[in-house]
Amino acid sequence: MKLNLYLSEILITATVCSLVLVYLSWRRRQLPIAKSYGLGVFAGAFYTFGYAFELVSDDLKDILFWLKFEYIGIPFAPTLWMIMVLQYTGRQAYIRRWTVAILMIVPVCTLAAVHTNDWHHLFYRSVSLDFSEGVPLIDLNHGPLFYLHVVYSFFFFFLGMGLLLHMCFIAPSRMKKQIIFMMIGSCGPFGFSLMYVTGILKTSIDVSPFGFLISGVFYLLGIYQFNMLRLSPLAHQKVFDSIQDAVIVFDLDHNISEYNRSASRMIEGLHNRNAIGQPAATLFSSYPILLNTILQEPLSENRVLSGDHGNDRVYQAQVLYIYDNRSRPTGKMLLLRDTTDAVRSEERLINNAKQLQELNTFKDELFSVVAHDIRDPLAILLNLMEILEEELPAGSGGHEEIVHEMGQQLRKTLTLAENLLGWFRKHQGGMILSPDTHDLFDAVQMSLHLLQIRSGGKGIVMVSEVPPDTWVYVDKEMLSLIVRNLLSNAVKFTDTGGSIKVRAEHSDGKMIVAISDTGVGVREDLAQTLLQSDYSTSTAGTAGEQGIGLGLAICREFVRLNGGEIWFDSDPAQGSTFYFTLPLPPGVSNIDSNIAVDLYERRAAE
Repeated sequence: MKLNLYLSEILITATVCSLVLVYLSWRRRQLPIAKSYGLGVFAGAFYTFGYAFELVSDDLKDILFWLKFEYIGIPFAPTLWMIMVLQYTGRQAYIRRWTVAILMIVPVCTLAAVHTNDWHHLFYRSVSLDFSEGVPLIDLNHGPLFYLHVVYSFFFFFLGMGLLLHMCFIAPSRMKKQIIFMMIGSCGPFGFSLMYVTGILKTSIDVSPFGFLISGVFYLLGIYQFNMLRLSPLAHQKVFDSIQDAVIVFDLDHNISEYNRSASRMIEGLHNRNAIGQPAATLFSSYPILLNTILQEPLSENRVLSGDHGNDRVYQAQVLYIYDNRSRPTGKMLLLRDTTDAVRSEERLINNAKQLQELNTFKDELFSVVAHDIRDPLAILLNLMEILEEELPAGSGGHEEIVHEMGQQLRKTLTLAENLLGWFRKHQGGMILSPDTHDLFDAVQMSLHLLQIRSGGKGIVMVSEVPPDTWVYVDKEMLSLIVRNLLSNAVKFTDTGGSIKVRAEHSDGKMIVAISDTGVGVREDLAQTLLQSDYSTSTAGTAGEQGIGLGLAICREFVRLNGGEIWFDSDPAQGSTFYFTLPLPPGVSNIDSNIAVDLYERRAAE
């Protein structure tokens, strides 16, 4: 068999090898570098396939046909290779649509020049057959556009090889082999083409396509051995260095293989590249706790380490095995995070929270003591003042008015102290609900008695229709405060000569208590929010009485705590009726009622 047939078979093999690489690149087409590499190899496949048939063609016309077929890919291969190198070396920022369009101008012109050479002869001045090798080979007299194509292609080749060489110097040792495979594979087609163009090889056979066979072999080895199309080395290094945590890689003998910038800042001794290859025992001698973690078997959970290197730094460390493709351990990886600031901040927050809790506890105790110590003396003073008012002889002049005013102020201050104490207990959670069976009659009579002087000063008649032995199951202290606050509000907003009535009836297994007055009623603008807010707006009474707006909020909360509801019905200028329900003692039977049952049922339905 003639030599040209052997060479043709070799080129067909190279074409198959190139198509395999194109397929592998297509499978990884989500990666930009795989796209540019696959297109470049596909362009080279036109060259090897076309020249394989050119070698076995006998007619000049057939040879020219395959020559034009080869140039479908030849002009674009150098440009696509350059794009791949830019992506491989981490310079993909230079790749834009307009830059690619500019780079494609010369290849497109070359393609057009080859297929229109018969018109202008600027690419080939003349074409003939050469039989010096024993087979018909084409003899080309090159024109200026051919040399433009050659200069353009080799400019990109030398530029790209310079970028790869520079990357090889700065890349970590474990990535240098991958870069070297890339450089050798790239030298195949460009190197053979350079020898053919310069005439170093004294032969009429174009050896350029055979370089693609060498290129294909090395690229295949690179893809399978180093996963070359997965991620470019420089991009990998940038990702590695951008990790905020310290990452240190060891071999199985605990020698350092690689580390990132965060590790060099965190660990002394990793400031220069001489640390590569050094044993962990040497570089971590100042970090005994950390060294012990490295030498032990890797753990899945994190460890918190502190006290290394004579300081109080706190680290969060995790050691993992690194496995090869056969799931065999090839090294260890240490992930290290400096959590000192976070731990110190957490400690400060805990200390601050503890101090705040202590201050809050002290405040609660102080408030409770003060409220109790103020309320009890005020209650005694108020009782003494009431006795003084009763025994004060008529016609005592200005003394009677002074004593009356002092009594009013004492009552107001006592109410304020009781409301503040109730509000404090409600929000502090210190009031423990202690329900028991109590007589509502006693609670109402006690409140009426406390408010007798105040209501008598305004000429208000207060009547209780609550019969004795009206038992309810509530907290006694809360019940007294509820009744007293509602009666106090009724006195406050009832004009001179008015009346207040207290009633209570059973209904639906509950006791409904109603406190009615003939006062000014609730304004429409306050009706919607009166029992909704924790801090009701204080409104002056009919005689100028003032409050702090806590009474109704405390009543609402205490009624709720005892399992009841509270609502009201008001008619401006006609008066108001405040209703609240209380649970009955266990075993008390229900009695038909005729008081506000419809209002209660309507309220319950809402």
